[in-house]
Amino acid sequence: MYSVIFFGTSEFATPSLKALIDDPRFSVVGIVTQPDRPKGRHQVLTASPIKELALANSISLIQQPVQIQKKKHSSDTDQDAFTKWIKSVGATADVFVVASYGKILPQWLLDIPKKGCINVHGSLLPRWRGASPIQSAIAEGDEKSGITIMMMDAELDHGPILSTKETKLGQDETGGQLHDRLAVLGSEILSDTIDGYLKGVISLKEQDHAHATFCRTLTREDGEIDWNQDCRKIERKIRAYDPWPSAWTEVNGKRVKLLASRIRPNDASYAPGAKFVYNGHPSIKCDHNTVLEITRVQPEGKNPMDGDEFTKGNEWK
Repeated sequence: MYSVIFFGTSEFATPSLKALIDDPRFSVVGIVTQPDRPKGRHQVLTASPIKELALANSISLIQQPVQIQKKKHSSDTDQDAFTKWIKSVGATADVFVVASYGKILPQWLLDIPKKGCINVHGSLLPRWRGASPIQSAIAEGDEKSGITIMMMDAELDHGPILSTKETKLGQDETGGQLHDRLAVLGSEILSDTIDGYLKGVISLKEQDHAHATFCRTLTREDGEIDWNQDCRKIERKIRAYDPWPSAWTEVNGKRVKLLASRIRPNDASYAPGAKFVYNGHPSIKCDHNTVLEITRVQPEGKNPMDGDEFTKGNEWK
């Protein structure tokens, strides 16, 4: 039986952790996740999905400090406790497994497990190294995406590849839908990949670093729509940024989230940049003679609604 410490925080990581917990070949001896965070309109302190899964399975858990120090030793009490715990429990681990953890692991931490650190990454590396590979794949019009199981090194998503599994992107697929599909896809190949690696059956494959592309952490401000772009690009962004960080525009000084849209045939009666109502839905003439129809929105402070419901009570300008 292989001994594993799991690092994860978000929902993306839960299928991978469940797969390891349920597989008799593995013993998850410890779990590391980020601290509880304020969530929702009332900012209620909420545990991560990984913490909830750890508690439900009575697995030793530690919530790491806000930032893991680059050095082994620190004067910070929380850092000290984390360092002692990870060095003690980690010394027994064959591997660390990292999935959607949300923090970069320093080299001293990568050096602890006997056989290194394995990462579950939501893209076909070396394409889309970084924090937002799922949104980037949709926003840039990629035809396929997938999961890469890789060995971690000191550089971002740079280490050698153990296995991959690809999937074709749906024409109407959102970031949330692809997120959920890739989370399951990763869990389906993780256990066998680790088993094969530890048995020496799977060998490491160096990435083609010359073809690496990069993506960054997204913020709410990144969701603002530039109406001067081609509608095809805007439509992809609306899908890619659903549910996070959400595409949006300002209408009468207030933010309106754009939840769904479709491209309409060119209408020569409108000039580029013109906003008008089509079939009751807010629409706009974009670049390259394209027209975008917004079919679902969420005005600031209100529930989601269809586009035609929005135009009944708001001026689209």
